[in-house]
Amino acid sequence: MSGGTPVGGGLIRQRHSQGYASSSDDLEDDACSRPCPQSPPSQKKRKWVEISENVLWIGSAVFIVYYGDRHSNFIYLLWHDGRIRRVPLYLAMLGVCLNTIYLLYMSILAWRLRKSNEKWDLSSESALPVVTLIGIVSFCLFSFALWPIWSFLTLPLVFTLFMAGMVLVPYLLIGALRPQTNVLRID
Repeated sequence: MSGGTPVGGGLIRQRHSQGYASSSDDLEDDACSRPCPQSPPSQKKRKWVEISENVLWIGSAVFIVYYGDRHSNFIYLLWHDGRIRRVPLYLAMLGVCLNTIYLLYMSILAWRLRKSNEKWDLSSESALPVVTLIGIVSFCLFSFALWPIWSFLTLPLVFTLFMAGMVLVPYLLIGALRPQTNVLRID
């Protein structure tokens, strides 16, 4: 291996010098001479406990949506039941829509920045307290709107629906927005 040129306390290799290609230094162990792995990067394998928790959240949400108040399903109740307070329900839905739009915007922005090698600025972190506040207010408004139907069971019901949504979101990713593993290198 060539020692390189001393610069600023370290050694810099001269890859494109005349003697480099003709010497016996053709076999190197640096990053550009290693073959790219064909398999995606090793991801943490899901344990059976995590899978069973996800199934439990989704199953509970399906149970809530299907059985509703034992007389009609949850969707029918949201549209037609007169016991629901409509203004808080609509404000909570507006808050959920605002949070969803913001998170989709940030996901698309992060995807674009990852492709263009631009620096991720920290201005997006200033909106996180606002998004959190909107989420908490939406939870409270949903609880207030649905309280006449389920009373104290409204809190676990809304929390279960929220957790089922959080479990489902990673599975709903658009395939084009996932990072590509086969990246060509030019160094």
